[in-house]
Amino acid sequence: MCRFKEKRWDTRRMLGSGGMPSSHSATVTALAVAIGLQEGTGGSAFALAVVLACVVMYDASGVRLHAGRQAELLNQIVCELPPEHPVSSVRPLRDSLGHTPLQVVAGAVLGCLVAYLMKSSS
Repeated sequence: MCRFKEKRWDTRRMLGSGGMPSSHSATVTALAVAIGLQEGTGGSAFALAVVLACVVMYDASGVRLHAGRQAELLNQIVCELPPEHPVSSVRPLRDSLGHTPLQVVAGAVLGCLVAYLMKSSS
């Protein structure tokens, strides 16, 4: 979060995409683990939840990560344009779209932990 670097809270970073850990990975992993703990791992609901988790985590660490890197490069190119260029005043693209594999794994571990703690507290 930007709190540490900028000494202020930025709610857009808390609700947006990108960052450590991956909240998307944590959510879908918690869902799959909770279904597995509640209904067992042999059912179709668990299988669907695992497939959903795999798709979300693949997207976060693959497609969205690379789209964010492209946005970062495009922003750098636009910043280097002369001020009279028609594109030089375009608002910068969001470049924190995806997650590194470490961020995805950390989110998945967090999701497992949350699901397990929720199950053991009930």
